[in-house]
Amino acid sequence: MKITFAFLVSLICIQLFACSKNNAIEQTNSSDTTSTTDTTKMKITIGSAVFTATLNNNVTANAFKAMLPLTINMGELNGNEKFYYFSSTLPTNASSGGNIKAGDLMLYGNNCLVLFYEDFNTSYNYTRLGHIDNTAGLVAALGKESVTVKFDND
Repeated sequence: MKITFAFLVSLICIQLFACSKNNAIEQTNSSDTTSTTDTTKMKITIGSAVFTATLNNNVTANAFKAMLPLTINMGELNGNEKFYYFSSTLPTNASSGGNIKAGDLMLYGNNCLVLFYEDFNTSYNYTRLGHIDNTAGLVAALGKESVTVKFDND
């Protein structure tokens, strides 16, 4: 009888430990998700046009912000986005792009910065970095060719 009781107590302890370990993993992973409650402003300069953007509070946006100030030459793609490949990778938490809005700033893969200037739907996966607050004049500033873009702390 004592052996059976000890065995049952052992099983209960193992089960409790397993549940608490899974809970710790869930809490750790939840810090990687996008939260828009805490945000950071940044400045994006394209020629003489200056835009303010709000960065999301996630590990990818924080890694991007740590790279600022940054001046890059962004290429043109598909008549709706500008892109730039970093030589190093950033952490990711990609999800389906879904409904892209003009002004969305995202990471494709783990090293391709994308600035969208047209609305559209997509099935591609992106990690969201942030969004330009007011996109008035964005299309004109970006033009149809590659363009130099400066990202800086606000």
